[in-house]
Amino acid sequence: MILPKNRCFFVVVALMLLFGATQFSYAQQTRAGVIAFYNLENLYDTINDPNIRDDDFTPEGVKRWNSPKYWEKIDRLAEVISKLGSHENIPGPAIIGLCELENRAVLEDLVQNERIRHLNYQIVHHYGPDRRGMDVALLYQPRYFRVTSSRSVPLEYYREDGSRLYTRDQLLVSGVFDGEPMHFIVNHYPSRWGGEERSRPLRVAAAQLSRALVDEILDDDPDAKVIVMGDFNDDPINESIKVHLNAHGNQRRLEEGQLYNPFEPLHRRGVGTLAYRGQWNLFDQILLTQSFLNRDQEGYRYHSVRVFNESFLTRDEGRFRGYPFRSYVGNQYMGGYSDHFPVYIVLVRTLH
Repeated sequence: MILPKNRCFFVVVALMLLFGATQFSYAQQTRAGVIAFYNLENLYDTINDPNIRDDDFTPEGVKRWNSPKYWEKIDRLAEVISKLGSHENIPGPAIIGLCELENRAVLEDLVQNERIRHLNYQIVHHYGPDRRGMDVALLYQPRYFRVTSSRSVPLEYYREDGSRLYTRDQLLVSGVFDGEPMHFIVNHYPSRWGGEERSRPLRVAAAQLSRALVDEILDDDPDAKVIVMGDFNDDPINESIKVHLNAHGNQRRLEEGQLYNPFEPLHRRGVGTLAYRGQWNLFDQILLTQSFLNRDQEGYRYHSVRVFNESFLTRDEGRFRGYPFRSYVGNQYMGGYSDHFPVYIVLVRTLH
């Protein structure tokens, strides 16, 4: 068994879901773990890489990105990660997927920050072909998770003129979570640049790739526990999620092969992870195979979901009050955290 009996990680939980947030009482003894995702909003180093479009994020670039700003952002992000799970008395996610990061070096700086260094996060990262140099990655605490394999899967999409779109790879990480096989797919789907309708086929293609990866795992083991997470640049009700990933938000009406999307009910209540021109979107989501919903099976099961939109992560004044407190607005440095709120789910396992 991988997990030690760490009192900070093993909590006493009542399985109670209220408005999408977890409330704990002392009714049933369980183990609980947080699985999170966070869009870091352009976590670049300050060094100009001639192979990617990072010129803006250099000391000479239009954003005047420099070491003091970089280290402030590292500290800000570490602060957020350290607090994910605080409502559940869980000290930091066991696993967190990340996107919008330039390279492994920025991840190494992040995990060594004093706020989270004690969690001993290990890094899974592969360099991808994105023109801006933006990659996805996964951090994990080795006392909870052991990686058995990882691979970076490219999205091969060709435009009508035959040119290829170079966008983020999808990261598939398989391993053992507290003695239980588990798989994680980390994504950052193509953006809505040029308009939602015009760019929709790109996200449809990305969703088809994610679904193929899930089906590949389920073909080998129909009861496999697979988590698909990311910034999908689409809401839970959009075509890429509902149709091509086949993910839905009503547990009681799920059909065979469908994924469960706990963020769909939040979206229908108006909860979002980012805001644009007065409209909230919930692009950051975590989807699960139905094996996480079976209470009769041994092992971890889904318990609850949260958009971590604490007040310190929001703008506190002006017409953008309540929006995510971001690092930049255009080329103006704000000194915030990210333009997205992080999200997470809680998994629980009954102790016998």
